[in-house]
Amino acid sequence: MNAWKHFKTITRHKFLVMKGCFQVGLYKQGILHDLSKYSPEEFFVGCKYYQGMRSPNAAEREVLGYSTAWMHHKGRNKHHYEYWTDIDMKNGGRMTGVPMPPEYIAEMLMDRIAASKVYQGDRYTDASPLAYYNRSKERNFMHPKTRKTLEKLLKMLARDGEKKTFAYIRRKLLRTRRPEF
Repeated sequence: MNAWKHFKTITRHKFLVMKGCFQVGLYKQGILHDLSKYSPEEFFVGCKYYQGMRSPNAAEREVLGYSTAWMHHKGRNKHHYEYWTDIDMKNGGRMTGVPMPPEYIAEMLMDRIAASKVYQGDRYTDASPLAYYNRSKERNFMHPKTRKTLEKLLKMLARDGEKKTFAYIRRKLLRTRRPEF
């Protein structure tokens, strides 16, 4: 039963991200988004820890102290800022964030919007992704330039809605990108 529910949840999430990506011109990213969630390493963990109202990775993390599915996921999906980390040799060999290309910041925004819509359902508003971001303590390794851009987009979404935010992404954020096809 959890397998079917988990499958429906991740597929709905993927569809919503794809829809948002398509609206800003990121067709390839929309199609390829989160395919690793269907891999055995992520899918079976998702089934085991499925709850329906939050990511199964959080539940796995509570049990094990870490999430094997998340470690697999973040290393394969460029829309997660954790993918964009490396060792900073100029700063004592510490882990640090690397600036994300704008097309992956845009996909990261779509990912956050879709996750909020899936887990909040009818309670979702355009301010929901910003509220979730502000509650989290996840920004330790996010590059300052990436953080600034993401926060600008989240605030714009909360204030102006999807239509204006997506138009800004198409016309401004992605204007220097090469076409995907």
